[in-house]
Amino acid sequence: MAGVIPTISSGVAGPLGVLHLPRFWSKVTLDAVGQLNPDYPACGAGFDQMVLDGLGLDKEETLAYINENRPSYTEFEQWILDKKGGSLDQAAVNELNAAITGYNHDDDTRGAILGAAGVGDDGSILDAVNLNNLEDWTDWHASLTG
Repeated sequence: MAGVIPTISSGVAGPLGVLHLPRFWSKVTLDAVGQLNPDYPACGAGFDQMVLDGLGLDKEETLAYINENRPSYTEFEQWILDKKGGSLDQAAVNELNAAITGYNHDDDTRGAILGAAGVGDDGSILDAVNLNNLEDWTDWHASLTG
């Protein structure tokens, strides 16, 4: 098995309203049980780090919590709330979500993702969330069809 390709979009938020948090949790959890596709980082420098920074979470502590406890998604959100004194700074969440939805890949990355997906680059898909979705779906489909 080549490992699971995560298909939860960075554009999805859980009950706390934080974009990318469900995807982050799913990737780290898959990695903790040895099932994450090796082409996907459990915790990368992009959206993953943006979420950690935006919520003011320590990377090593957060990864250790998920790896050692393997919480459900709602348990993970509760852990975050407990770390933050029971609530999140809504302005910080709004700023983080805007940064995620407003991030665009560079031209080369966009072209590579669209090319692999068989989509022409007419400039209509610029944002990283939708481009990453296309990449995930393309990789997922290829993993099933060979």
